[in-house]
Amino acid sequence: MQFKPALDLVVSALEEIRERSETLPSASRASLASLWERPAEVGRNKMQILAELQDRVSRCLLCPHLASSRTQTVFGVGNVDADVMFIGEAPGADEDAQGEPFVGRAGQLLTKIIAAMGFTRSDVYIANILKCRPDTPGASSGNRPPTIGEMQTCLPYLATQIDVVRPKVLVALGATAVEGLLGFRKTMRELRGTWHAYQETPLMITYHPSYLLRNQLNTEKRKVWEDMLLVLERLERPITEKQRNYFL
Repeated sequence: MQFKPALDLVVSALEEIRERSETLPSASRASLASLWERPAEVGRNKMQILAELQDRVSRCLLCPHLASSRTQTVFGVGNVDADVMFIGEAPGADEDAQGEPFVGRAGQLLTKIIAAMGFTRSDVYIANILKCRPDTPGASSGNRPPTIGEMQTCLPYLATQIDVVRPKVLVALGATAVEGLLGFRKTMRELRGTWHAYQETPLMITYHPSYLLRNQLNTEKRKVWEDMLLVLERLERPITEKQRNYFL
């Protein structure tokens, strides 16, 4: 597991606190000792590590406004040994209600895309950058994008999920997910269909399924499918003629 990137995030946050506050950040000897012991977890069972992380996420109060408005946290689901991990931005109302990522209309379309690739949902791993639904006061439906601050706060949880699962390929769904992972924002026209990297793991960028629900032109659907063909090629999986000519 790549523990150092997550540790670097913690160090960076502590340095920022030190610069902004008159009181220096501190930690107990026991806390520091536990940090240095974490690399020994590499050999532990992946499911156990993720279960412990999920428990910590379920009790997370780092964003009080999100913690007070959520029904439950939405951790992640799928194969802990998956070759490919799909990453969205944040849970919506359906996900907040069910506690599983991508279960609404956009999730159903993602499941269809995964199936067309020759996988099932249980073959891949699916997660979001944010583990709580962004608060939408007074609204039972509808979503808002997470803020940069919210994503930066929650990103270490996702970084650990990636470290544990160790997928061969990451797929970022939409510009907000890209911003959360890579720290910059561009138009999807500029980003999609191109390879990037997150902590040395190849990262393919494509449209969020919700975009295809709003814009159902075959040309846009084909773009997403071409991106998935690039993922299959990167994974060195056989591609049938039917898949090459497929439209979502």
